[in-house]
Amino acid sequence: MIYTKTEGKYYKDNPERHKARNNNRMWVNGKYIKQGHPLHKSGKYKNFEDAAFSSLEKYNSSKEGQVYIIVNESFPQWIKVGMAVDAEDRLSNYQTSSPYRDYVLYDSWSVSDRRAAEAAAHEILSDCSDDRKNEWFKCDPAFAKLMIRGTMEEFE
Repeated sequence: MIYTKTEGKYYKDNPERHKARNNNRMWVNGKYIKQGHPLHKSGKYKNFEDAAFSSLEKYNSSKEGQVYIIVNESFPQWIKVGMAVDAEDRLSNYQTSSPYRDYVLYDSWSVSDRRAAEAAAHEILSDCSDDRKNEWFKCDPAFAKLMIRGTMEEFE
C-alpha cells in the first residue's frame, strides 16, 4: 500500500509530524546532539555556550564533559589542558582568536566529572612540566598524553 500526504500515515510524507519531531531535537554547529546529553535543549545553536546561556543552571551543575589537550604550532613547546562540555566546540572558540586558525585538538577524553578530571590532570602535569601558566604547560603533547591517560580512564 502506498500512503499519500493527505492520509498522513507515513512520517516522511507528513510535514506536520516531521516538523514536530525536529522541534524536539538539538543541533550545535550543525551537529545533532542526543537527548541524553546533559545540556540538551531543543533548538539550533551556534555553539554550546549559546545553548548554555539559555539553560545556564544545567551548564553549571553538569559534571559530564571532556578533558582535552590543545596545541598550536606557533607555541611548539606549550600545550593547553582544559575541560569543556565538548572539546571540539571549545576548539572552535579558540580558532576565533587566531587569524590562522592553527589551534589543533591533540586529544580528548570523555569523563564523568570534567572538573575533577581536569584538576587531576593539572596536578600530574605540574609535577612533570618545566613551566606552567594557568592551564598552559611547557610540555611535549605526547608526553602529557602518556602521563594523564590512565587518570582520565579512571574518570570515564
